Amino acid sequence: MDTDLVLSIGMVLAVVSLPSLLSAFSEARAPRLSAVSMTVAGGLIIWAFTAKVGGYSLGDLPYVLISVIARYIS
Repeated sequence: MDTDLVLSIGMVLAVVSLPSLLSAFSEARAPRLSAVSMTVAGGLIIWAFTAKVGGYSLGDLPYVLISVIARYIS
């Protein structure tokens, strides 16, 4: 799998699961599913950062996300 795709999936999964995590903490519930999804998202992001030969910088992240979306839409 392409490291750009893995990084994009990890970033989207982290952003989507963040409201669920915050909601569970604010209502004093155990954040089971959101904690699992954040762990998977973190694993995907770490895997993408370590698998890419040159690595990523913080400025590359928006470009990577836009290029993956453009690649699969067109």
